[in-house]
Amino acid sequence: MAHDEIRLTLNVWRQKSAGQAGKFESYQVTANTHMSFLEMLDVLNEQLNSQKKDPVAFEHDCREGICGACSLVINGRPHGPMQGTTTCQLHMRHFDDGDTIWIEPYRAKAFPVVKDLVVDRSAFDRIIQSGGYVSVNTGGTPDGNAIPIEQEVAAKGFNAAACIGCGACVAACPNASAMLFTSAKVTHLATMPQGHVEAQQRVLNMVSQMDGEGFGLCSNIGACEAECPKEISIENIAQMNREYIAAVFGSNRQAAK
Repeated sequence: MAHDEIRLTLNVWRQKSAGQAGKFESYQVTANTHMSFLEMLDVLNEQLNSQKKDPVAFEHDCREGICGACSLVINGRPHGPMQGTTTCQLHMRHFDDGDTIWIEPYRAKAFPVVKDLVVDRSAFDRIIQSGGYVSVNTGGTPDGNAIPIEQEVAAKGFNAAACIGCGACVAACPNASAMLFTSAKVTHLATMPQGHVEAQQRVLNMVSQMDGEGFGLCSNIGACEAECPKEISIENIAQMNREYIAAVFGSNRQAAK
């Protein structure tokens, strides 16, 4: 065996559908240390295909750490052992010859398993659809770059906008809370002047949708920030809480008039 190859034991969660019971199945794989984690799974699936067996279903798209689709729990950690790294950016050089790796899907009521390692994260889409946007009338819309924004404000908005919606925060949280994801989207738009007009209704709608999807409550554990591949700060949760309180009291004041 070449010096840059490692032999691994993979314990992979196999589940045919959400309505069926799943279990871990063990496989032996030889991987090159220059491979990404997803390329290693490609090797496993080539092996299973050659044996006329059902390949492991896992989700991916860009494989560049941008889309957030490559959401797996690796040895108990969302996206694996490397901080600030998505599964597709995780390379096999971080594992040793003879290692046993446990691979499973995200575990959350709001993320039901579709098949094997694939979960349905459309709950995030519905949260965005409830208010994670800026309404713009067609016509003479001013260029966004023409609106002066302070550097500190722009940096805060940009850092929140870095969230890729992968769901690692939900998988890491013992309560399966989506507060970090939702707060990043709220903070991003509430920070930018284009988002100020709809700020109150946005946070009310998005928090209501988040709760309705069945995500748990935030208890300030901090695991979401620790496991986020884009290192989104939990300061965004505090920001969203302030936005929410202001919106609730603002709505009450409007109703009293």
